[in-house]
Amino acid sequence: MIITEVRVRKVEFEGKTRAFASITFDDSFVIHDLRVVEGDRGLFVAMPNRRLPNGERKDIAHPLNNEFRDVIQARVLEEYDR
Repeated sequence: MIITEVRVRKVEFEGKTRAFASITFDDSFVIHDLRVVEGDRGLFVAMPNRRLPNGERKDIAHPLNNEFRDVIQARVLEEYDR
């Protein structure tokens, strides 16, 4: 699977969210609403999620392994830094 496009929209909110991103794979599948978040150890990419009735959050879409998560995070943060 090849990442063919990454779009980042920087935002200025109070809080830790620094940007929202969309990522496209193979010019065929897109995931919207990834968030670039300022954490205790620097920036990271949070997957799109929704709030459950009990108040917890659950990812809507996410990579199945850490290697692919690292690839997504690297590409999104690269685009964020441009």
